[in-house]
Amino acid sequence: MVNNRNVPVLLSLADIAATDAFAAHIVRELKPGDVIGLSGDLGMGKTVLARSIIRLLATTYEVSVPDIPSPTFSIVQQYDFPPFSVFHIDLYRVNNAKDTLELGIEDIFASEVSLIEWPERLGLYLPADHLHLTLLPGDHDNDRILQIDKFGSWQNRDLGFAING
Repeated sequence: MVNNRNVPVLLSLADIAATDAFAAHIVRELKPGDVIGLSGDLGMGKTVLARSIIRLLATTYEVSVPDIPSPTFSIVQQYDFPPFSVFHIDLYRVNNAKDTLELGIEDIFASEVSLIEWPERLGLYLPADHLHLTLLPGDHDNDRILQIDKFGSWQNRDLGFAING
């Protein structure tokens, strides 16, 4: 039985290399149907983290992904890998949670992997079983504090990182 109580973990990300190292732990755990929410103020690094995950998947599966644009204006970018497709979704410009249904999120959540920037805009459509990553300002310009909230099956997954903070 899955314990539904979340205990947030804080992780210090000193630079892009630390973000890439954390992303590698995520990539090892991904499976079809996974939902990862990426929260934080503008400029905190949500897109940087999503790009790192996508780039590492491309390397792992030897798939060419020459460009990983921000989906701010397109809202959704799709990347196909052998075990699943990854949908990088940016909900910044979505004002009504119901509008997200037009994106086909129910099908994406059922069988693909989704990296969702501004997941709080999904409201009740955000699956209970998800990993929620919140990027917060660190002590210096380029470092971040990552708050990790694991819900549902994510609580039983070992992301393999050293806990600090």
